[in-house]
Amino acid sequence: MDSRMTSLPDSPDRTILIGIAGGSGSGKTLVARTLVRGMGGRVAVLEQDNYYNANTNLPIEERVKINYDHPDAFDHDLLLEHVQMLLRGESVRMPVYNFSSHSRKDDETLFLEHQKVIILEGILILYFPRLRELMDIKVFVDTDNDLRFIRRLRRDVEERGRSLDSVIRQYETTVRPMHNQFVEPTKRHADLIIPRGGHNTVALDLLSTKIASLLGGPMQEPA
Repeated sequence: MDSRMTSLPDSPDRTILIGIAGGSGSGKTLVARTLVRGMGGRVAVLEQDNYYNANTNLPIEERVKINYDHPDAFDHDLLLEHVQMLLRGESVRMPVYNFSSHSRKDDETLFLEHQKVIILEGILILYFPRLRELMDIKVFVDTDNDLRFIRRLRRDVEERGRSLDSVIRQYETTVRPMHNQFVEPTKRHADLIIPRGGHNTVALDLLSTKIASLLGGPMQEPA
């Protein structure tokens, strides 16, 4: 097992890193938010989506051609650095990515203080070995392809200003093939696979219980 659980003793003083992976639209964010509500504020959430390469040096015509579902689309070094800093008890400034302009915002970051629990959430967080080996718990949210597509379609049109045709074209040309090639295979690295995402209360209860045991205390009931 390549988890920190094999090398670090359970202690109420150490930081817990939880990785939540899964395909686009699988419900990763809902799982993360459900866990956050039960931790009484003792959590920092890093979203892999904010660690796409900056792309500010490229014209918009080139940015739209990038395969954003390929591992090379992410600034893996910066993400790893920030995770390591939080695990050392330091604070970080997480970049903010603008999905309408396909570039990182130059003048905006999110300040994250060190917390007892760190949640790292994203489609490819289990793909990178150096990230995996830092995780105490590795989760894969497993959701049917048709449901994931519907969720992604609604999100990209309503929240990211994309056209219906562009979302469908991106799904067919990059999202689906990259999911099959890079995302789905990372399921084998997971300690826990959660079907139905944030609506799977049994799996979330089990996960919450494990987190509580690592923290040395009971989780709070979600509000």
